[in-house]
Amino acid sequence: MPSRSTFVVSGVLAAFLVLPACNKTPPASVAAAVNGHAITYADVDRQLKWQFPKQPDADQVQIQKLALLHALIDEELLLQRAEKLGLIATEAEVDTKFNEIRAPYTQEEFQKQLNDRAMTVDELKGKLRRDLSTEKLLNKEVLSRINITDKDVSDFYNANKALFNFPENNYRIAQIMVSPQPSTDVKNLKHDKAQNEDQAKKKIQMLEARLKQGDDFAMLAQSFSEDSETAPNGGDMGFVGESALEKADPEIRKQILTLPPGQFSAPTHAGGVWHILKVIQHEAAGQRDLNDPRVQQSIREALRTRKEQLLRGAYMEACRNDAQVANYLAIKLAPGFEGK
Repeated sequence: MPSRSTFVVSGVLAAFLVLPACNKTPPASVAAAVNGHAITYADVDRQLKWQFPKQPDADQVQIQKLALLHALIDEELLLQRAEKLGLIATEAEVDTKFNEIRAPYTQEEFQKQLNDRAMTVDELKGKLRRDLSTEKLLNKEVLSRINITDKDVSDFYNANKALFNFPENNYRIAQIMVSPQPSTDVKNLKHDKAQNEDQAKKKIQMLEARLKQGDDFAMLAQSFSEDSETAPNGGDMGFVGESALEKADPEIRKQILTLPPGQFSAPTHAGGVWHILKVIQHEAAGQRDLNDPRVQQSIREALRTRKEQLLRGAYMEACRNDAQVANYLAIKLAPGFEGK
């Protein structure tokens, strides 16, 4: 197992790693301290470049830095806890995750992804190690303690029957969208964008051919769809009521109403763009019974998510209560506190 020094957030000298959390005059490079472990302004700036390549005005930058530093403090608290419990991710686990992330790209595409985020391979692996370590910790300390019983499910259903009464037919829809409008601002994994009508038509035909060959719809949407709202979710647009479809393009509406669940449409040109649609699920109008497996699954997922949020929040507060934390950036920015 790698040592803590191979991936810690801070990059300051060892002499500063034992900085007392109560010290209000830390070295100029230190933004916060967690149990004497320093988090530097360089760490915060690095996160800022990774997450916000386009910098807004000065005040907004400080707001983002405070939020990022708060997240780094929470991460450090969890990493220290993970190290104490022997849950730091191994090299093999990091390499497996790294290869999963790299798999969809060519070497050139992957390097462009890193360059766009001003990130090196070593920095990405360090981030993966931290993420995997905190994930292992939370799985052991939080998620493993969540148990949703049959009684929990039935109690929720009986108290919320109206939630499972659909007044109209609903369709869960996914789409792959291609636009002929030229642009360099795309959100799909391949950074692929048609620049004119001819390119758009050829691209949508290529995607239809790959779907017919058995390629996964969601993966193609993530990789090639030009709708920035739905591409990251595999094209999933969620449920749409039948009444809402009255406002849709007639050909789009026809495709949705006639497609069997799990099937995809032929390329459809509407509103100046191309679409390939897929009906993931069709929910007929009426009351859903508790015995419906889909009802039980949705309730269990909702209850589990709610319980997870509660326990995660409580766990983080317990970690903070058990630690010495000083946020020097906040002290520096807060009126009347600097230097006290």
